[in-house]
Amino acid sequence: MPGGFYIIMAAQFFSALADNALLIIAIALLRDMSAPEQFEPLLKLFFTLSYVLLAAFVGAFADSMPKWRVMLISNTVKIGGCLMLLLGSHPLLGYAVIGLGAAAYSPAKYGILTEYLPHRLLVVANGWIEGLTVGAIIAGTVLGGLLIHPDVMHWLGGREVPLLDSGFQCAIALVGALYLIAAAFNAYIPDTGVDHKPLKNNPLYLVHDFRHCLKLLWRDKLGQISLAVTTLFWGAGATLQFIVIKWAEHNLGFDLSQASMLQGVVAIGIAIGSVLAARLISLRGSVRVIPLGIAMGLVVLTMIFVTHAWIAMALMVLVGALAGFFVVPMNALLQHRGHILMGAGHSIAVQNFNENLSILAMTGTYALLLLFGLSINGVIVLFGLFVAITMLLVKGRHEANQREHDSVALLDDRRH
Repeated sequence: MPGGFYIIMAAQFFSALADNALLIIAIALLRDMSAPEQFEPLLKLFFTLSYVLLAAFVGAFADSMPKWRVMLISNTVKIGGCLMLLLGSHPLLGYAVIGLGAAAYSPAKYGILTEYLPHRLLVVANGWIEGLTVGAIIAGTVLGGLLIHPDVMHWLGGREVPLLDSGFQCAIALVGALYLIAAAFNAYIPDTGVDHKPLKNNPLYLVHDFRHCLKLLWRDKLGQISLAVTTLFWGAGATLQFIVIKWAEHNLGFDLSQASMLQGVVAIGIAIGSVLAARLISLRGSVRVIPLGIAMGLVVLTMIFVTHAWIAMALMVLVGALAGFFVVPMNALLQHRGHILMGAGHSIAVQNFNENLSILAMTGTYALLLLFGLSINGVIVLFGLFVAITMLLVKGRHEANQREHDSVALLDDRRH
């Protein structure tokens, strides 16, 4: 890999590390405010709202200037959201602004891979990026869990730091420093030399262009399969973050700090699966991993029987490994098809729109199920069955596409 790739990875690591640490701190802030428990999944909903509402614009924005500059601007917006939390804004509002920065950051982060690297390296690059992102999730959730531990909070609150009056403020300031480190790496990301399209001033044109790109990717035989898989994965993954916390508290007797550590165990599994996929699966063979998505849904169902911490950890690693192994090749395939069909920034924006619409729908559904009083074990059963059945339908659709392709090829041969 060229040296610039490692700078991209470092920038992504520190930015994602801060995002995930702040999620745990924001949950603790809500609990400190005695907010309703339904507010906790709403954090993710508010974070991802920008991905959906601004999807038509962030892709064009990412393609209008060098990707490093887009990443730097987006990271600055995240710093603004962190400052809002530091100054006492409601956690939902502050985390929503961080989501605004993340929505603009993502098309540049993934889009630069297709500009900077040859397509033969995309699966490997995605394996590294996903593995590193998952490493940031592990470290971020562990860091967040550590910072909200009562003993650490008490120690931080006892430090005489200017302008920081509480343990929560000190914790948020420490996480804010991670965004500053990410911004420093952003400034050193190399320019890929790709021509950039000037940003159109007419928002209606951007919306129309986005709709065209959306239809183009869903109609593509390989694009629709990879998009369906990644859409399901990110919606399920975001919901699983909150399910694991609730499940660990209910079935294992963990507190929030301990439960956040268990989230990190899931991420260890994803990192293992991502690295294995990068080593074993080529871009051409990426669709062969779809059955692992069905297996992941079925394995999730066994969570309801687990009451011992070590068994829970092993199960979380397995769930994560299955998820990482099937999503990395699908992500690489989607980026490759999108880059060919419409350009890097636009394709990532389409991907983000679908994936984050899935996150909104699934985390919103989870919040409603809690509101209606469904037990966490009941939620897990519905969640596991939904993932398994949906992946089975995707597998059927891909097989139908293959049969249709073979039939067309056969007709073309007969004409000759």
